[in-house]
Amino acid sequence: MLKGMVATGAGAALPLPSLFHNASAAAAVPEVTIKWLEGSPGLPAGSTWGTPWPKGAVPKGQTFALAAADGTAVPVQSWPIAYWPDGSLKWTAHAVAAVAPAESYTLKAGTAAAPARPVTVKDARNHVDVDTGVIRVRVRKDGSELISQVWRGEVEVARRLRLVNLRQARIDDDEESTTQLDRYTSDIQKVTVEQSGSGPARAVVRVEGRHQNKKGKAWLPFTVRFYFYAGAESIRMMHTFVFDRDGRQDFIAGLGVRVGVPMRDEPYNRHVRFVGDGHGMLTEAVKGITGLRRDPGAAVRTAQVAGTRLPDISTWDTRVSSRVHLIPDWGDHTLSQLSAEGFTVKKRTKKGYGWVDVDQGKRASGLGYVGGVSGGLAFGLRDFWQRHPTQLDIRGAASDEAEVTVWMWSPEAGPMDTRFYHDGLGQDTYPEQLEGLNITYEDYEPGFGTPYGIARTGELTFWAVEATPAADRLAAMADAARTPPQLVNPVGHLVAAKVFGGLFAPVDRSVPAAKAIEDHLDFLFAYYKGQVEQRHWYGFWNYGDIMHTYDEDRHVWRYDVGGYAWDNSELSPDLWLWYAFLRSGRADIYRFAEAMTRHTGEVDVYHLGPWAGLGTRHNVQHWGCSAKQQRISTAAYRRIFYFLTADERVGDLMRALVDSDKTFMALDPLRKIRTEPYTPDPEALAIGLGTDWSGLAAAWLTEWERGGDPIAEKKLKATMRTIAAMPNGFVTGEGLYSLSTGEFAPAEKKVAVSHLSAMFGQVEICAELIDLIEMPEFEKAWLQYCRLFNGTAAEQTAETGAAFGNLILRQGHSRLTAYAAVRLARDDLAARAWQEFYTGDGYGPNLPWRSEKVATTLNPTEEAIWVSTNTTALYGLAAIQNLALIGSKITGP
Repeated sequence: MLKGMVATGAGAALPLPSLFHNASAAAAVPEVTIKWLEGSPGLPAGSTWGTPWPKGAVPKGQTFALAAADGTAVPVQSWPIAYWPDGSLKWTAHAVAAVAPAESYTLKAGTAAAPARPVTVKDARNHVDVDTGVIRVRVRKDGSELISQVWRGEVEVARRLRLVNLRQARIDDDEESTTQLDRYTSDIQKVTVEQSGSGPARAVVRVEGRHQNKKGKAWLPFTVRFYFYAGAESIRMMHTFVFDRDGRQDFIAGLGVRVGVPMRDEPYNRHVRFVGDGHGMLTEAVKGITGLRRDPGAAVRTAQVAGTRLPDISTWDTRVSSRVHLIPDWGDHTLSQLSAEGFTVKKRTKKGYGWVDVDQGKRASGLGYVGGVSGGLAFGLRDFWQRHPTQLDIRGAASDEAEVTVWMWSPEAGPMDTRFYHDGLGQDTYPEQLEGLNITYEDYEPGFGTPYGIARTGELTFWAVEATPAADRLAAMADAARTPPQLVNPVGHLVAAKVFGGLFAPVDRSVPAAKAIEDHLDFLFAYYKGQVEQRHWYGFWNYGDIMHTYDEDRHVWRYDVGGYAWDNSELSPDLWLWYAFLRSGRADIYRFAEAMTRHTGEVDVYHLGPWAGLGTRHNVQHWGCSAKQQRISTAAYRRIFYFLTADERVGDLMRALVDSDKTFMALDPLRKIRTEPYTPDPEALAIGLGTDWSGLAAAWLTEWERGGDPIAEKKLKATMRTIAAMPNGFVTGEGLYSLSTGEFAPAEKKVAVSHLSAMFGQVEICAELIDLIEMPEFEKAWLQYCRLFNGTAAEQTAETGAAFGNLILRQGHSRLTAYAAVRLARDDLAARAWQEFYTGDGYGPNLPWRSEKVATTLNPTEEAIWVSTNTTALYGLAAIQNLALIGSKITGP
């Protein structure tokens, strides 16, 4: 399966590039124990994960087998997703078929077992047919229906799955609304079979298009991926849309997925289910036979509540059976989650008649069902309450076809307001804008606070079932919708593979000084997890991000003060969380990091327009700041999640960055503070050697590793070589870059060091590059920067000709000192690194390391006024990396 091939996308294959013709002879391939992140799921579950391999250990042609803990062979599909420079496998992706889950598995070299019911794909002219062995699905290649039909056996369970959207031209700011809604639906432009299922455990079909109304007007480009696993009765759907308006007009008033469900059974054998908080469940029939004035019989009532076929109507009490036509049919049901703290359920008989309130609750699971005893459709939306406002609609369940709509933006919530939140307060010139920055920490510029080009990805699951599921089965489906089962590698194997620069080691509390640091790390994660809940950092655009800085006077985070509000990856909290997971294997950290990766890679980055490939600095609105930079969009924040999961959407995001060096033609990051004349020149682009280059390098490295991209490799190595050739290397600060050659021009000896340069993934990317590429001059240049940043002014001047000035973030930079200590085998630097960690300008050991309860805020909460996200991220990374690099030389505070 893998021999002589390289993955591009979801397991598609191309001839192996010549780059990898010298693969080393493999040693014995390690066996890896794979486990479920949260324990064995309650349903058969297909899952995809990535496994790393030590350099040179696994040849590129290796095949793999999977066995359950009891030795039973388990069908698995494997493909490469990254290579070491010698051509050996660095990361492989694996998909397990939807079989009864075991507690654990062993992945090893061998021949994969074939599924009893393999997934098959037939790519025809006008459609793609996929058969999992349990369900058959037809994906259309044109029109509005992404899926035209879903069959289970010979029964058609669902039909006409399409995207729906309500557009509102403007927002009425007074109480009299006159704005009309315009209805849009999906218009398919391209369909690609990304993975054919020849593995044969998994298949992936990608659908691209836009939303279009009846007049042919289009907006909101979308990409949908459908995932099919052998033996599965479900379809996983990853839905991405890009917002292609400037935020001042054209507003989303509803965004969802709609599908028809044939209804074959008698109305009293048709059922509606919603799963609420936990496993709480609404259990309804379209025609209810319970609670009547006349009793149809205990067996009838029991069967209807259970969702099983009722006894023949001839066996009912005749006072009911003869009058069953007089019982109303409840055809329409709605569950609306308009906030993180509450949902409502209502129902009605049909359109044109009044709604009846059913019940309310706090946080619905996002799972519903409609169908009958001969089959139906269960549907779930992940992060249902976290990404409010959401909604589940069932319409026409009393007719021959019910219509289900899973709303990712509920039409009951009103239009999505994407307008910029203020008028600039007279900040028309750069000096005025810089003055505003000094007051509110907001980098404002007219026209830059636009959402044009941001995106959001959501995850849905549909189950085509043979009959109304029992309560325990629906509960398991709800759990899977909330938290899709994920297989992961053990921490020991992640460490032994020496990936991601080798900058993490397993959690170890055996030494008192290390135990204290571990306790502090645990406190910080628990505190932020609690703040997400207590401060309600939820909502469609917000979920996954955290706030930047606390306001101890109001006892709230500074949600409304310029650059102090949403963090937007400032100083790498994404990396802190992922490295925390890699060393601990903790499920709660993984899910926190996953939500952040989904958010920051989509919402905080532009995917269309002149700034495509750039991200937006921290602000009150995620897209509000005028600083559009590589440091936020960097692939460094996506790489770990991608390699752990082989997630195709995140792979798309990183691939889109490979040419982002061209964005420096569109926007100069330093335009407001340059004193000399500057016009972007494709052969002499001013690019910073810190936050700018590290973002470019992360994209090039990832693309080179994934597929041997020769241009990415050329640019990566050329910039490394030419940075090293500068008299002061990284200390130079900025270079003139050529788009055509990928090189920096020779530079004068100068010193321009920023405290931010290395704090957005550069530490991690440079460690990986030095491990991958034999280029001593580059390592020397980087180690110089690592040694000198926290060095004395005399040391800096002696080597570079000038002192670096009054720099901050010394605690975060202690990990650079630690890295130099290891590479240069210098115990004095190791001792200095620990001193910097304890006494730098971050969190010290004498802080209270606890939070206090606050009862005077809108909701009772906790606060630790000394905590800030910048410091937390850098403390976390410094602690994790110092323990990994120089943990054996740890000293007390």
